[in-house]
Amino acid sequence: MMKLYGLGPTRSLRALWALQELDADFEFIPVNLLGGENRHPDFLRLNPAGKVPVLVDGDMVLTESAAIVMYLAEKYAAKGLMPADLTERAQAYRWSLFAVTELEQPLWRISKHSFLYPEDKRLPEDIALAREEFAAMAQVLESHMDGRTFVVGDRISIADCVTVYVIDWGNEVGLIDSCPNLKAYLERMYARPKAPPRIADALASLEATD
Repeated sequence: MMKLYGLGPTRSLRALWALQELDADFEFIPVNLLGGENRHPDFLRLNPAGKVPVLVDGDMVLTESAAIVMYLAEKYAAKGLMPADLTERAQAYRWSLFAVTELEQPLWRISKHSFLYPEDKRLPEDIALAREEFAAMAQVLESHMDGRTFVVGDRISIADCVTVYVIDWGNEVGLIDSCPNLKAYLERMYARPKAPPRIADALASLEATD
């Protein structure tokens, strides 16, 4: 059985979404980041970077949430999460990478300079710049989603599993209020029966167990 090491509101949700959409048999193993479990030698043997998620499938260990989604889609190719058509597959790769570079990176900068970095290393001006960068790139996706149900093609794909998490993240910090297509996309995707919890719900559930 595959094992997914992760934690509630993190990018583990991407991998969880793919696993659930694929009806894959897996065990979820929570990693307490605040408690330092990700710095334990046993975990660092799985991911020397000390980050989640990590997928273990037999002897294969895979990190990076987008890579995990792509691997799972290839492993269960008959399920259709990875587009069969080459052109459509190329677009799925394109938008997945757009999500983790153009959209996710400014959100990380916002988080780092808001609460992750020690207070003396936080740069308020970088938060403002990152918000501008995210907003500009969100408008690119907003235009792309005009008249579309999914990011690519006419069914859920890897691009959705990767992208929807970062759009929810942007929503959490109030950066998609001017993007009605992305707002509608977010609601539509999380209404799917196999969707994982939204970031806010996963965070609330985590806090309730503390």
